[in-house]
This record gives sequence, C-alpha cells and structure tokens, in this order.
Amino acid sequence: MLFLVRMDVNIPRDLPADEANEIKAREKAYSQDLQRDGRWKSIWRVVGEYANYSIFDVSSNDEMHQLLQGLPLFPFMKIDVTPLAAHPSAIA
Repeated sequence: MLFLVRMDVNIPRDLPADEANEIKAREKAYSQDLQRDGRWKSIWRVVGEYANYSIFDVSSNDEMHQLLQGLPLFPFMKIDVTPLAAHPSAIA
C-alpha cells in the first residue's frame, strides 16, 4: 500500500538544544533505516518550511500508523496521511 505523507515539525523553542539535537539524530537514523528496507520510498523537503512530503510503501494502515508513531519527532509533528491508488491513465 502506498501512502503520501506530509509531516510538519514544530519543536518547542524551550526544548533544550542538546535534547532537540539528540531527538533529531534518532529521527535521522530511524528514517534512514526505513529508507534502506524500502518502506520509506522517498522524501522531499518543503521549501521554506520545516516539513516534508514522503512516500511510504507498507503492507497495511496499521503498519503505516506504527511507523509514524515510532518517529522520534512524532510528538512534535502534524501529520497528514493520504492513501494512494494506481491511476488508470498512468503509463506503467
């Protein structure tokens, strides 16, 4: 199942810098592991924002939910998830 996911990050300004940096390092490692195993297919920055659009390829809605909840930055994110389906006019 393919999903388009927008993630907007809002780390509180009063979070100590060392704590924020540690969370971001864990986030990077977690996301790169998912990219290596093929579930996080691609990721793009949104210009001028602390946000991204990503494509995930997972087996179920539940798996998608679990992966997102596992993100170290999850508590500081607004996430929009859109399930995708093949378009009949797409050239395969």
